[in-house]
Amino acid sequence: MKPFVFTLLLILVVIATVAVTGWIFYLVIKKYFDNEQKKALLEMKMDQQKENLKLVSPIRLQAYERMALFLERISPNSLVMRCYRPGMDIKLLQSVMTKNIRDEWEHNLSQQVYISTEAWSRIREAKEEMINLINASAAGMKEGADTSSLAGAIFASVAKSKTPTDNALEYLKNEIQEQFS
Repeated sequence: MKPFVFTLLLILVVIATVAVTGWIFYLVIKKYFDNEQKKALLEMKMDQQKENLKLVSPIRLQAYERMALFLERISPNSLVMRCYRPGMDIKLLQSVMTKNIRDEWEHNLSQQVYISTEAWSRIREAKEEMINLINASAAGMKEGADTSSLAGAIFASVAKSKTPTDNALEYLKNEIQEQFS
């Protein structure tokens, strides 16, 4: 009877060893296929992101270009030259310049979707500072002063330091360099 028990025990040990080895093999194979599946999904996602980047990058770059143009158009030199007409009084020139800035702003509002929040914030601040600069310069004018004195006051205000538009434009350029280089 002893050889029978010994044989039975040996068979049980062999079966247990095969079962444990089979289970370990199953776990290793399952882990391998799970990793392969994850890798394939990640590759598909990366391919999709590359495709999206190919479509979005030109649009984003165009948004940065449009906002740079906006900043150039509302800079003091450009704005005064574009808005001034002979025979204007100070109030009319002030009104035309601030309206021009607001119109340009409204025309470019959709660009905020494509540029960073910080860049958009700096552009908005530059716009507000330009409007405040025009209004403050006009408020400081004497009654009956001509429009050249308003232009001179605006230029004098920005001559002391960089214009608000220059600061925002510099930030935009740096951000473009970081993102597209």
